[in-house]
Amino acid sequence: MLFVSITVTAQKQDFYTREIKAYQKNYVATHEVVQQKDKKHFHFFRVSDEYNVTCSFDRIMDTVGFTMTTSAKTLKHYYTYGQLHFIISGQACILYVYQSKDLMENEKYRDYLFVPFTDATTGDETYGSGRYLEFYIKDIVNNTLQLDFNKAYNPYCAYATGYKCPVPPKENRLTVAVRAGEKNFGKTH
Repeated sequence: MLFVSITVTAQKQDFYTREIKAYQKNYVATHEVVQQKDKKHFHFFRVSDEYNVTCSFDRIMDTVGFTMTTSAKTLKHYYTYGQLHFIISGQACILYVYQSKDLMENEKYRDYLFVPFTDATTGDETYGSGRYLEFYIKDIVNNTLQLDFNKAYNPYCAYATGYKCPVPPKENRLTVAVRAGEKNFGKTH
């Protein structure tokens, strides 16, 4: 019976790894900023389901919002949509979820949610200004969200100048190392 359980678990892990690798391959192939031969300079951490975390979600009713600084020192208006609670490497973590005022006016992105964050790898193994995760309101079911850090990606500012990328607010700085998702972009890896 134990052998069957180990086999099923290994098959699920293999399926999950293939699914994330396909996601990453599509991310690279369809990237809007990095083109042609430079696509070979994308790097990702090894896929690990340890970083596919189940979060409890607390809704925050923010009707005022705030301005988030961008890499270009401009300001973008966001609303705090909620708070995620989860555990990584045995450490309790909290991240805030945001909703862009501008995107809420676009039918396609009205329900788009955004989690910019930094962690203990930021500025070393990963991009110095942090990384992003995204999902939609419908992904939150019964105040629970499956948040997969294997899908964490760099903002466009990691590849080229001229973009106004939101800088993760202080409250979204994790002290734990999140060795999942996209690493630093470049030739030296």
